[in-house]
Amino acid sequence: MLRRFSINFAIFSMIMDAFLVVLGLEAAVLLRPFLDALPFVKTIPEQINLPAGVYVIFPLVWVGILSAFSIYDGRKYLRVADEYAMLTLASLIASVSMAGILYLSYRQVSRAMFFTFVLIVYALFLAWRGIVRLGFRLRKDWPDVPRRVLIIGAGPLGMRIGDQIRKARVENMQCIGYVDEDPGLDETHPELLGKIIDVREIVKEAAITDVIIALPYSVYQRMSEVVNITTDLPVKVWVALGFFDLSLYRTDIEDFAGVPMLDLRAPALSEYQRLVKRGFDLFFGILAMVPALPIMALISLVIWIFDGRPVFFLQERVGENGRIFRVYKFRTMVKNADQIRGTVEQTDVEGNIIHKKEDDPRVTTIGHFLRRLSLDEFPQLFNVLAGSMSLVGPRPELPYLVEKYQAWQRKRFAVPPGMTGWWQVNGRSERVMHLHTEDDLYYITNYSIWLDIQILIRTIWTVLLGKGAY
Repeated sequence: MLRRFSINFAIFSMIMDAFLVVLGLEAAVLLRPFLDALPFVKTIPEQINLPAGVYVIFPLVWVGILSAFSIYDGRKYLRVADEYAMLTLASLIASVSMAGILYLSYRQVSRAMFFTFVLIVYALFLAWRGIVRLGFRLRKDWPDVPRRVLIIGAGPLGMRIGDQIRKARVENMQCIGYVDEDPGLDETHPELLGKIIDVREIVKEAAITDVIIALPYSVYQRMSEVVNITTDLPVKVWVALGFFDLSLYRTDIEDFAGVPMLDLRAPALSEYQRLVKRGFDLFFGILAMVPALPIMALISLVIWIFDGRPVFFLQERVGENGRIFRVYKFRTMVKNADQIRGTVEQTDVEGNIIHKKEDDPRVTTIGHFLRRLSLDEFPQLFNVLAGSMSLVGPRPELPYLVEKYQAWQRKRFAVPPGMTGWWQVNGRSERVMHLHTEDDLYYITNYSIWLDIQILIRTIWTVLLGKGAY
C-alpha cells in the first residue's frame, strides 16, 4: 500500500506526471482542429503529427523541473495551498522551458496547440493531486503505520509533550507511557513503565515505534545511554529542542504532534538522495531481472536435481535502522548448515568472529560454483524490488553477529543494506566482519549515485576475478 510520505509514492508521482504529460500531448493534438473556430487562431488544414522526440523530451523536462522544486517531497508541502502554489510556479517554468525547446527544434508545432497542452497538463496535475489528498484523508487506515510513543522523562517537559500528543489527536498515534529514574514516581505515576535500564524490554514488549527523550538538563548525560540502548532497535529516537545532539546519525528538526523535536535517527541520506537511490534500484533492478529470471530458473533446476529441496535459502538479516527482514538466496550449503555452524566459526586474536572460511565443509559442490560467481545472490533482486535491500549498500548482517557489535559499528544500519557494496569490491569474504564495518561507514559518509555506479562496475570485475569468493 502506497503511503503519502514514502519513496515509492514519490516515484509513483513522477511516473504519473510523465504519463499525464504524454496524455496532454495527445489530447492537445485531438483538440487542435476544434480551435480553428476561434478568431485569433490560425487555421491548419492538414492533420497534425508531433515528432516522436516531443513525447520523450517533454515528460523528462517537466518531471525534472518539478523535482528541482521538491514537488515530490511529500513532507515539504503539507498544506494543499503551498503545494499548488509551488506546482504553479514549477509548471510555469517548465512551460517556458519547453517553449524554448520548440523554438530551437520543432518550430512547426502550433502555438495554440502548445498552450492547450500546457493548460490540460496543469489541470490534470492539480486534479490528480487533489484526488489523492482527498483519498488519503478519507482512508480509514491512514496513517497505515501505528505510532506508539514512549517518553523518557516524566517531569514537566515529558508531561507537556504527552499532553500535547493527546490534544493533537493524530490518528494511530498513542502515548504508551513514561520512563523515569525519579524514585518518587514509582507508586504515584499511573503511566510509569520503568527506568531507563528497562527501555529495551519496554520497546520490544509494547511495540514502541518512537522514543522521545525529555530529560531535564541536570541529567542530560543519560541521553547518551538512551541512544546507545536503542541503536539497534527499529525505533525513531527524538529529543526536545534545547538538548545536545548525541546522535550516531544525521539529525533533523521536525514537527512532532505540534512540538518541535530533534530526530536523532533521521536517515543518513537526504530525501532527495533516497529518491534518486530508490529510482536507481527500481530501474536497474527491473532491467537486471530480464536476464536473471531464466538464469535463476536454470540454477533452481540444477539445485533441485542434484541437492534436492529446498532450492532457496531464506535467512533473517538486519536491515536499515535495525529492522529484521528475510533475505533470499540460492541454497549453497547442506540442509543442516545452521546446526553445525559452531564447528566452523572461529575468533581472531582480538576476539572478532570469523564466520566464513574458504574450506567450509558445509558448502556443497554446486554451492562452490554459485558462490564463485556470486550467482547464489541473484534472488536478492526480489529484496531490492521490495525495498528491503538496495543494489549497493552495507552488508546485510546476521542478527546474532549484530548482538556482538560495538556501538560505533551500529552506524552501518543508517542506510538499507545492499547486494553489493564498498566491502564487496574491497576484499569480499577475505576480510573479517569488523573490518566490513569500516568499509560500510566509508560508503555512508561518501554516498553519491556516482559512487553506486562505480561500485556496480567494480563488482562485475571482482566477481569475474573470483577474488574473496567463498
